[in-house]
Amino acid sequence: MTRILVLNSGPYSDASHGYRLAMEAIAASGIDNVQITERDLVKSPLPPIGRDYAIALTSQTAPDAKEFAWSERLIVELEQHDMLFIVTPMHNFTVPAALKLWLDHVIRINRSFHATPQGKVGLIKDRATFVLVSSGGFHVGERAKQADFLTPYLRYALASIGISDVHFFPLQGLVFGPEAVAQAVQEARQGLSEKLPLSIACL
Repeated sequence: MTRILVLNSGPYSDASHGYRLAMEAIAASGIDNVQITERDLVKSPLPPIGRDYAIALTSQTAPDAKEFAWSERLIVELEQHDMLFIVTPMHNFTVPAALKLWLDHVIRINRSFHATPQGKVGLIKDRATFVLVSSGGFHVGERAKQADFLTPYLRYALASIGISDVHFFPLQGLVFGPEAVAQAVQEARQGLSEKLPLSIACL
């Protein structure tokens, strides 16, 4: 069985172009016996990281302590899946708050990474990760009019816990009418159709 975790962090939920394209790509991939777990970070928001978590994190509290309950749940969920899809809009040049909160729960010292003199060493097994990034304007290519802090940040954040096999697919220019949307979706679809089979072959 191939287990795929789909994180959706956009306000349009299952109506977003990114979500529909992700599900379409998985269905067309030919993966036998696939199990999909969906986590909608907007419809079902995660609890914020508060004072109790911060104190537990800096006081050598046991990993199974109640303060880490959500963090542990999300890390285990990630560990139990073979492949990760992240569907996200670009909000103010970077990841939306909902996705940032998921990262804050998952990136946890002595659980998903070790701190060393050379930097963080990830403890999560690497897995193919596909990131569909939606934006109204353009942030990639010749028509880009804004900086893209999302891609380098998310790549670095995931690598810090051990996930480096990460592929980004922009869905940009979505406010410029149906033709622009169709072109963006087709370009992302083509990219996914090229990358996804290679990742499946390595499972």
